[in-house]
Amino acid sequence: MTSLGQQLLDYFDKHREAMVELLAELTKAESPSSQPETQGLVRAILVDQLERLSFRTIAVSGRASGGQLYARPKRRQRHRLRQLIVGHYDTVWPVGTLDTMPFSYDGNKVTGPGVFDMKGGLVQLVFALKAMEEFELTPEVTPVVFLNSDEEIGSRESTRLIRALAQLSNRALILEPSLGTEGAIKTTRKGVGRYTIKVKGKAAHAGLDPERGASAILELSFVIQQCFELNNPKAGISVNVGTIDGGLRPNVIAPESQAVVDVRVATQEDAQFIDAAIKGISARTPGVQLSIEGAIGRPALEPTPRNRELWAMARSLGAELHLELTEAMAGGGSDGNTTSQYTATLDGLGPVGDGAHARHEHLDLDRTIQRTALLALLLLAPPLEADSHG
Repeated sequence: MTSLGQQLLDYFDKHREAMVELLAELTKAESPSSQPETQGLVRAILVDQLERLSFRTIAVSGRASGGQLYARPKRRQRHRLRQLIVGHYDTVWPVGTLDTMPFSYDGNKVTGPGVFDMKGGLVQLVFALKAMEEFELTPEVTPVVFLNSDEEIGSRESTRLIRALAQLSNRALILEPSLGTEGAIKTTRKGVGRYTIKVKGKAAHAGLDPERGASAILELSFVIQQCFELNNPKAGISVNVGTIDGGLRPNVIAPESQAVVDVRVATQEDAQFIDAAIKGISARTPGVQLSIEGAIGRPALEPTPRNRELWAMARSLGAELHLELTEAMAGGGSDGNTTSQYTATLDGLGPVGDGAHARHEHLDLDRTIQRTALLALLLLAPPLEADSHG
């Protein structure tokens, strides 16, 4: 008898052209994070697809974003455990990118703005649910879907809802693309922070009476050195002063300056250490004042016991598909960083390909079909242990 895994692979291979058609439709509905007014079309496509699959959809309005989309089965058993599937339909690409980076498909390789990150993952979600419906398979753990429109700009509005849903879920499956051309699953992610350090000094004429001034730029140079001293590559800590600004004119002692600092950390313990260290920087130049704002906005996704249990489940299911899954750490953050604080989380379940945020963005359809089968098997898997959530 043919295994379920093989049946799923055959199903998705049979529907590969339909998968590409949906991906083309989603990709051509350009939806940059910075232009929320454009995101209605891509959300409407997803609403139509999910409602055809007997999901009830709820659109959540956004203030600065294009809003969020929540979906759950119309028919569901009460008191059954839930699993959360998280994705996003915003991209980094501005409207008009298709003119110079058109959607294309050569039988396996699919290119275009957002196909890899992460509209391909949305296609995987739709077809995994289609397969379960066609095979009349009811998952033991009820799937609920949350798709946002502000992930590429930090999920500022949607994090509150993701946090609430994760706390009610047995596990979270994140549809971000896999890592590298080999398609590693993202079992850990660095936490991400941003800080703005402002220096207020005192202006004076640089030639006539420089001693009456207090240089904000001089002080900023000390601050920058203290920030870079916090780098610890072995511990996975990176602190980068990405932009600086300040001063009025060459002949004026600078009254103001500022720096914006990006922080990446591998653990919550390191996050607390770096946060305290940056906020503890004090002025060395007489007559200046420092103002430091910011925080670690996305906590680290760490290899917790419950996350490792979910990873072990994925590896076992992958073996049924003759997939030898590998794992890796991602330096960037995702909504998986948030869900991991509350429930078992597995990230990077989306397409296999390359070029996220780059002109060569593409996905490998054959290997993405394998990952769609893996996603379906994960959705059909039994609950994790009782203490894996909450």
